[in-house]
Parts: sequence; C-alpha cells; structure tokens
Amino acid sequence: MGGTLDEWHALNDAQWTQLRHELCTIASGAGASWLTLRPYQRSANTNAHATSERGATTRTIEQHQGCTVIVDSCADGRDRLLLTIEQLRVAGPDHLDEAALGAALMTPAPCEPDLTVVLGPSTRLPPSLVWELSYCELVFIDATWDQLSGPHLEHAINEYALRHRRFGGIT
Repeated sequence: MGGTLDEWHALNDAQWTQLRHELCTIASGAGASWLTLRPYQRSANTNAHATSERGATTRTIEQHQGCTVIVDSCADGRDRLLLTIEQLRVAGPDHLDEAALGAALMTPAPCEPDLTVVLGPSTRLPPSLVWELSYCELVFIDATWDQLSGPHLEHAINEYALRHRRFGGIT
C-alpha cells in the first residue's frame, strides 16, 4: 500500500506517525501480523533526499500493537530485486538460490502477502515484482496517500474477508 514518494514526503513526521499507527492498529485488530508500506512510484524530483524514516533507500521495522510494520521506501520491485541479489551475492555464491532470494525479499515477514491494497484506480498496478502479487488479493482504494485513513483499510480488509481464495484453482 502506498502512494508516491512525493506524497510520503508531503506529510510531516507527526502526520506520518499518526497514519502509520492508525493503519497498524486497524491491521492488528483484523488479525494481521505484518503491515508493509511501500510507495508505488519514485519521486518526481530525482534530487530529493529524505532525512527521515521515509528516506529514498531506507527500510524500517517497528512493532505496534502486536503488528510488525515494515516501511520500505523502495518504490520499484526491480530495484528491490537487484539490491537483494547483490546482497546475497556478497554473502557468497552458496547463498544465492531461489529460496534464499524469496526469503530475503520478504524479510522480515515469513511469507508472501495475502492482501495488497493499491491506492488509485484499478487500471494501474504498482511496479512491484510479479510474484509479490501472484497469490495475494488486490483491493483498490480510490484515494491518495494524504487522503488514506483507517476506514479505507477497514474497507479493504472487509472486502478481502468476503473473497473465496482459490490460490490459482479454477473451482
């Protein structure tokens, strides 16, 4: 779920913290153990350097009300893939295989997401890796990052709960 990096940087630190905690409280209340926040678009200003937890290449992890919040400001799945491959390559050739790559991309979450909330119209997917979206349910919210609120996430969770997941099956 995410907005653009420009939208992230438009929020001040107090607004950012309040939104993150509100979303995590709702996710935790729905039984979620993990909430990952990622922008879906790089900054239009290529010279923008963030100095907060929303930085251009930072990833922060925190606990809030029994839910682990991962804030990963890398907006492009291809960039995350290349960075992860490089980290595994540096660790040694024995560490670079499909299982290690999958685990490293999801870390610290133990599995792939069940639900991805996309801000904006259903005609636009975020530039994520295909397998990040392959077995999760997509719920589109017609709101921008600064408009996003707890009720939006509650709606997405309720919509997800009503779906019958077949994990690729056709029945």
